[in-house]
Parts: sequence; C-alpha cells; structure tokens
Amino acid sequence: MSVHHYEVEVRWSGATTDYRSYSRNHEARVPGRPPIPSTADPKFRGDESRWNPEQLLVASLSECHMLWYLHLCAEAGIVVTDYHDAAAGVMDNVSFRSVTLRPRVTITDAARADAARELHTEAHKRCFVANSMNFPVTHEPQIVTGA
Repeated sequence: MSVHHYEVEVRWSGATTDYRSYSRNHEARVPGRPPIPSTADPKFRGDESRWNPEQLLVASLSECHMLWYLHLCAEAGIVVTDYHDAAAGVMDNVSFRSVTLRPRVTITDAARADAARELHTEAHKRCFVANSMNFPVTHEPQIVTGA
C-alpha cells in the first residue's frame, strides 16, 4: 500500500478583538497554484463571495467521485462527453448528516447506458474521500446520450 501526503497552508491575519468584528476571510494555498479565497459559512459571519469549508468538503466528494467515474468509463470503453454534478450536503449544528451526488453524465453510445450507470457504484467504492467520511454519501446518477 502506498502512502500519499497532502500539504496545504491556510493563512489568516487580523485581530480577534471580539466575535462580531474579526474577519473570517483567509486563503488556502499550495505552492505553485492559485490560492483559494476562503471564509466561514455566511451563517457564521463569513463572506458569501468566498468558498467555505463545508462547500469545499462537498466539492471534494463530488470531484473524487467524478475522477474515479471517468477513469472507470475510460477503462470500460464508455465515452463520456459531459459530466455535471449538482451535489448537496446536509449538516446540522454539529456535523454533516449526508451528501448526495447527482451527476448528469452524457455518453456517446445509448447501448452502454446501463453499464455507465452501474459504474457509479464502483466509483463510489473507490473514492478516497467518500471512504473517509463518517456519514452517508449517496449518488443519484442520470445518464443521457449525445454526440
């Protein structure tokens, strides 16, 4: 088993003089890449124009599933021409309760639609991020065909 390491730097500066006044804005950085402008959820005094950790978690689950799915389709000879996921997470005041992935996948061969749908189950099993969660991550795929 190989071990992979991921290092991210998070930077914030300001003054926490009181709860209401300090900025929640910060940046997540990895050398050689553009920074991700981040903040708290707007419900917790964050800036609506920036990413918050909860959105990034849902995005990570969606991206991991998509990347595994595309890999499996390529191996199976299923040509995917478009992938759009309307992922949604549900969280209470303590933790995430669930994330639902709703990928809409366009493939070129209508005869392969059932096989393309089934590969979502395998992608879910292989997704590193989903395997690390302590809440349900489900998927509701839609397969369409087009040129």
